Amino acid sequence: MKKYSIQFSFFILISLTILSCNDNNKLTEVVEVPLPSKDEKIIIGSPDEVKANPGAFLLEKLPYAYNALAPNIRSLTLETHYSKHYLTYTNNLNKAIANTDYVNMTIEQILGKLDLNDANLRNNAGGYYNHSLYWKCMTPKPEAEQATDTLAGAMNKEFGSYNNFKNLFKAEATKQFGSGWVWLVVDKAGKLQITTTQNQDNPLMKNALISGTPILALDLWEHAYYLDYQNRKNSYVDAFFNIINWEKINENYKTALTKVRKV
Repeated sequence: MKKYSIQFSFFILISLTILSCNDNNKLTEVVEVPLPSKDEKIIIGSPDEVKANPGAFLLEKLPYAYNALAPNIRSLTLETHYSKHYLTYTNNLNKAIANTDYVNMTIEQILGKLDLNDANLRNNAGGYYNHSLYWKCMTPKPEAEQATDTLAGAMNKEFGSYNNFKNLFKAEATKQFGSGWVWLVVDKAGKLQITTTQNQDNPLMKNALISGTPILALDLWEHAYYLDYQNRKNSYVDAFFNIINWEKINENYKTALTKVRKV
């Protein structure tokens, strides 16, 4: 397999502390970022080399090489995200559902039925589904810079314009405190809505504030952006909009509409 050799300045482990201010009870997020220590050569492999353990669910194939989304998302970030975090969610999901009724269900059915008190299944089923959608929301060479076709018309109707949608989506991402996701969903009435979830929850779960079918997902966990952007989460959100696969999101939208009998 083709491998990519890159130079990367390692950082010492990030110290992330949440402090409570006694005078106003507000939470302050403190991130200590040390200076880089030394340069080391890192070998980046291929996503095709990553294999999950045998089980009901397979890894969603990454539709591009690890270095394809650079400079918006660099190869080391994507390789770590896909081959370590996503792989772990997949293996843990398969392990959690082995010898249960869930093994014959789709991931959407599992998310809709699972017991929210079952943290192991909740986190790993959510992690598997969320990442599987996230990979497909991005492309190295977008054919369009904004929503197209049926989705474009729906955005104009629901948000006033594509730019209004973009601003609202970015605002929700910015407001999200801690690890989580921001979504564009088709709700049960067939309308587009923007929502966020904590940790690995998503709009298919029983606890969702806005239930619906996700068609666009942005990962706001630090492992998705910290190596590239450190504490500048807004820069990561801006970069995401450079690589959104609007053709695919439009397909997701039309498919979601069929579930609410709108087409």
